[in-house]
Amino acid sequence: MAQRKPRIGVTGAGKKWSPSWWSTRLALWLCGAEVERISVHHRPSGLPLQGLIIGGGSDISPEHYGGTLEGKVKYDPERDDLETRWIKKALRDKLPMLGICRGAQLINVVHGGNLYDDIRHLREHTYNRPGLLPTKQVFVRGDANLAEVVKKRKLRVNSLHHQAVHDVGDGLRIIAHDLDEIPQAIESTDQRPIIGVQWHPEYLFYVPSQLRLFRWLVKQAQSLL
Repeated sequence: MAQRKPRIGVTGAGKKWSPSWWSTRLALWLCGAEVERISVHHRPSGLPLQGLIIGGGSDISPEHYGGTLEGKVKYDPERDDLETRWIKKALRDKLPMLGICRGAQLINVVHGGNLYDDIRHLREHTYNRPGLLPTKQVFVRGDANLAEVVKKRKLRVNSLHHQAVHDVGDGLRIIAHDLDEIPQAIESTDQRPIIGVQWHPEYLFYVPSQLRLFRWLVKQAQSLL
């Protein structure tokens, strides 16, 4: 009998053409998962999910974490509310969860953490220019689950953000930084299958260490079938 495939929900922008969605879908397909798109324009099927990805995109509205309205920002309150509900549902249902860029930030906010509104003035050793190629260095703690997942302590990643985790929320810890000591990854402190990364691994699925993030999620989800 063929092994059942876990079903992974992927949140994101509701645009018809979303490179992040299609790239994430491909990465999960390569890892053996079925994928369901979740957005303000994509109603859930009602089928049970075994895992969740909170995708990247627009900035999180500052009222959710006590931020300010300063800086160049683009908000999507409907998406904030939708993804907050899904994160809370995943926590209740004990689903494995991967946060990508904005998704990692929102997982932190839901846990009571806050964000840097704009990190661009903090940059000294890392370029501010956004890019899809793995040009930025990230250093992972040796005792982190993430280090075991990606099989590396030093990563080359892409960078498409101007906000980042500041104070980490309850039940989470910061487990990676860049050259400017700005947090680049978080994970659960109590063995819950939760990882959040500040970069976009869906655009780097051709890099073995990055595809391992999706393999990790699918493996965790498979255990719930």
